Amino acid sequence: MSNIPLILAILLVAYFLWLWLREKKQAAKERFRLIKKLSSQKTALRNEQDTLLNALTDAIILVNSEGLIVFANESTTELIAGRSAKGRNLTEVFLDERVTTAIDTSMKTGRTIIERVVLPAQTSLGGSFETLGETSWLIDAAPLDRNAKKTVTRVVIRDVTAEHQTEQLRKDFVANASHELRTPLSIINGYLEHLAEGDIEDPAIINRSLTIMQKHGERIARIIDDMLVISRLESEEAVALNISPFNFSHCIHDILERLEPMIAQQKATIKLEFENEDLTLFGDHFYWTQIFFNLIENALKQNPDLGLTIEIGSKRLEDGFQLWVADNGVGIPSADVPFVFRRFYRVEKHHNQERVKGTGLGLSIVKRGVEAHKGTITADSIPGERTSFTILLPLSSEASETIS
Repeated sequence: MSNIPLILAILLVAYFLWLWLREKKQAAKERFRLIKKLSSQKTALRNEQDTLLNALTDAIILVNSEGLIVFANESTTELIAGRSAKGRNLTEVFLDERVTTAIDTSMKTGRTIIERVVLPAQTSLGGSFETLGETSWLIDAAPLDRNAKKTVTRVVIRDVTAEHQTEQLRKDFVANASHELRTPLSIINGYLEHLAEGDIEDPAIINRSLTIMQKHGERIARIIDDMLVISRLESEEAVALNISPFNFSHCIHDILERLEPMIAQQKATIKLEFENEDLTLFGDHFYWTQIFFNLIENALKQNPDLGLTIEIGSKRLEDGFQLWVADNGVGIPSADVPFVFRRFYRVEKHHNQERVKGTGLGLSIVKRGVEAHKGTITADSIPGERTSFTILLPLSSEASETIS
């Protein structure tokens, strides 16, 4: 009997020990469940974060204090032509030091650095050589923790090429327009000064001076008219076209009559290759006259030597029309072909530009006019053999009733 209290005490201790072990086991299970849940939530959050970052068009990378990339979204991979970025050194991924300089500065100073980097033609962001024009990039680098000695640097790389080109176009337009207007104005003012001061008394010289001033006055008026046309085509007014059916061959013959003095002077040959003489287009007659006047006049001005042959044609396609103007003149160097539709762009490598006169807006007006009619235009040239401007027009259901 004396052993009963001892046995009860042992049983009581065993019971409490069992309770403690059971609670500990349950706590361990709960802790494991919570850890697993937190891990799952962390993974889901990371996946959601990666999905969000990969959906961005900007390239986003994280660089540690040693210069190694610890994260790169899909836009970064596309930017460097599919090459792997994660785990590699920054300078291995972006070979051009102009790109890495801003990032290095941010890493060393701990400050936010935002710089614009312009890369020349045929150089990509990854340092490889490609058939690209000049590109512009905004590099935005900043530390994630400014107070830490060793921190990760966040880098955002944005393609701002379109904005860069627009700004360059604006600057070029202002500079070239000023130059184009200044030259004839200087000539007119020079003659006016001599006439006003009575320096010229010979009637023949006076008449010649007036003729020259008239010529340059007309040139100024032409430049201003072209500027107004291209301004309308590039604004919301472009949608307000005066659409109506017109005979394409009649339009071309009217243009050739206006250009007859120049055609006769250069003894140029005009070949008309119309698949259908009665072809009726549905569009703005004024702008189509501008388009083909500029194309034909451009061929004549770019090839002032005698014996030029200009071919003007039209052909019905399954889904629209093909219209073209071609010549057998000096041609356009391949490097210049992609840029001929830019405002004031001059091709200066194949002949003496002193012999070529014009506003420099003609082909730009042509392109905008074609695009206003939902068409496309391309330029192709084999120097010395054939240069052609080809227009493709869609055959919409609305136009099909009036186009034959």
